[in-house]
Amino acid sequence: MKLARAIHFDDSDTRVFASPARTGEWCVSGGFEFSNWTTGDLTGKARQAFANGWLGLETFGRATFVAVTEAQEAEVAALTDALAAHFVSYYGAPSVEAARPVAAEEIAHMGELCEDHKPNTLLTVARELTEAGVRESYRMIEPSDAGLEQFAIHGELDE
Repeated sequence: MKLARAIHFDDSDTRVFASPARTGEWCVSGGFEFSNWTTGDLTGKARQAFANGWLGLETFGRATFVAVTEAQEAEVAALTDALAAHFVSYYGAPSVEAARPVAAEEIAHMGELCEDHKPNTLLTVARELTEAGVRESYRMIEPSDAGLEQFAIHGELDE
């Protein structure tokens, strides 16, 4: 199954999110966090997390970019359990067993977003608050092959 891991090109996530995800941790959309939000909740770093943050499944921090990669079956099971436990701890789910199907659905949704993309494809998420609730859209940035013409050569060649 393909899922996605947090990737960072600079340290901006440490400045824009209250809790940034670690580089390399598995992520899901995490839009469920905002299901009861109103425009009054959209301020500061919380607004940035709402606007374009993926949810890391280890730190439960946010990342701007994720990269598609293969996940092993055992990793998917562990991620599902971790997310189910998070639902119990932070959202009041009655038990891990009761939360597991919802967690599995979140992981499956991320798998569906990733399944048709090559490894290392970058994904971004954009959210908006509508009268019907939170609407998410996704952007994919396909990996490109690096050609020799993309590298600069500095200095002079001795003949």
